[in-house]
This record gives sequence, structure tokens and C-alpha cells, in this order.
Amino acid sequence: MPDTSVPKRAGRTKGPFRPAVLAGVLVLVPILAGCTAEGGPSPTGTLASVPASGGTMPDAPSTSAPLETTQSSNKAPVYWIGRSGGNIFLYREFRDVPEQDNPVTRALRAMMSEKPLDPDFFTPWQNPDKLATSISGKDVITVDVSADAFNSNLDADMAARAIQQLIYTATAAAASSGLIDTSQQVRVRILVDGHTDYVAFGKVQLGALMTRAAGLVAPVWIIDPQENTEVPAGSVKITGRSTSPGAKLHWQILQVADNGGGKTPFLTGETTAAAEQGQAGAFTLALNLPAGDYELHVAQAGSGGEPDRNEDTRSFKVR
Repeated sequence: MPDTSVPKRAGRTKGPFRPAVLAGVLVLVPILAGCTAEGGPSPTGTLASVPASGGTMPDAPSTSAPLETTQSSNKAPVYWIGRSGGNIFLYREFRDVPEQDNPVTRALRAMMSEKPLDPDFFTPWQNPDKLATSISGKDVITVDVSADAFNSNLDADMAARAIQQLIYTATAAAASSGLIDTSQQVRVRILVDGHTDYVAFGKVQLGALMTRAAGLVAPVWIIDPQENTEVPAGSVKITGRSTSPGAKLHWQILQVADNGGGKTPFLTGETTAAAEQGQAGAFTLALNLPAGDYELHVAQAGSGGEPDRNEDTRSFKVR
């Protein structure tokens, strides 16, 4: 992968939309500089306050999505890297994975070997020859991976994001399967072929205990439906999360023509991300949709004539 390379979307653009009848409050969450490490040297590659694609980030507090909760589903939570406007964030999908390994190993293997469902997302990781994980003390995850997983040419910013992609995926898989104590700060140690002195992608020193860095998850992300899934006609439930609890969100449903060509507005509205503890940032929509192909847009609302920001999109089918 070339330095700072981010795949472009084919077919639809994650640009801001501006419904004429809506108004709201602009909230933007920047990327926090630096990976978070404990008990060792700081990573040599840091997350810049200026996105890799250029542009500036406002001086505002960064937040992070909470750890995933225990679920009965066997699907693995996997984080990918994706673009929203001029910024780059982490987005999560739930994936069907083989069950021959433990939940953390399964999720990381999917992150390193599979393609995201959403073509807006990508992963710089390569499928490793060896991958193993373990958990100690209910709050420390150790990942031991072979060096071939790092066979991508990344700049320092993207390398740091890739390491955080691994940390988010490992902690999400452990939390959702009930293997760790989510009331504690969960830490991850990455070993390469059993050693602690590896420099990932030639940019990030590994071996120290590391935690999730705030401000990397997408400010708005649609959880369900997932990309290109089919849902029954009638009341369609849409769920998602914003990193700004209490903020207004604009949403829009476009109907896609049968021939896969034109898109026409079908429904437009606004909602507010939950502010209460335990559900902070979550949003839910229940929409009556007839059979057809649709594209959903959700973005943080702009104010005073400013465009909406940090949009996420999702294509799905109603049958």
C-alpha cells in the first residue's frame, strides 16, 4: 500500500448532505494525537492532529466509543479504517467467522484476512502465518502475531491507526464475548513472533501495554443494517452511535432505482443521540419501508447554514 493511501469509494460519495428543511448543532470530534501506552516507550509514529488527507481539526475534546457489551451472537466485532469527508476514522462491523479459535483470535484473523462489507472501509493488515491471543488478569490481552502481518508500506499516521484498529478489535471481541472485566481499563500487548521489540510497519514501537486511543472512532457510525444486507419489508430498525451524546443528527433515505442507477430522496428527518448513561451516543430509527433498494445517510447536524459533518452511509435492501 502506498504511503497515506486511502481507497476511494466507487459509486457513492461520503460527502455532507444538507436537507433544506432541517437545522441543528454542529459537533465535530477530532482525532487525538498519539497512541496510548503504559509501562514502556511511546510509539515512534503518532496520530497527527491534521488528518492524513489534509485539512485541519478543531480544538475540541476527543471522545471514544465505550467498550462493547456482552452479546449472545457468535458474530465477531471487527474494526476497519474508513474515510469521512477529509478525516479518517475507525468503523465497526459484525462478521460471521469460523469458531475454531477463541473470540479474540477469530476477530483479529477476520480483520487481517477479510475485506470489509462496506467498500468505504479498508484494512492495511496482511493475513499472518501465525496468530495467537491470550487474556490474563481479566484486563490484559496479549496478541502474538507473525511479522508477515505488517507487510504494508504505511506512513507514521496510518501505521498508528492500524495499531489502534487491532487494539479496538481485540478489546471489542473480548468484551462482547464476556472474557474481560469491562469495568476496568483493558490493555493490549502486541508481540511479534514472541518478541516485544518489533517496530510495526517500521513506524510504531510495540511491546508496551496499550489502550484504546480516544477520538479515533467515527463521530457517526451506522451499526444496523450492515452493508448490502436484506431486511424484511415493514418496520425497519436502524441503529447507530455518535461520539457526541445529546447532539442532533440528520438522516436521509434515498431509494435506488431498479437498474442500479439513479437515487431519489424517499424520507428525511432528524434525531438526537441519547445522552443518558449506558446508552450515551446511541440512536435508533424505526422506519416503514416498502420493498426496494435503499441508501441511508446519517450525519451530525450543521448550524447557521453550515453543512452537516461526519456523515456515514449504508446501502441495504428491503425484501
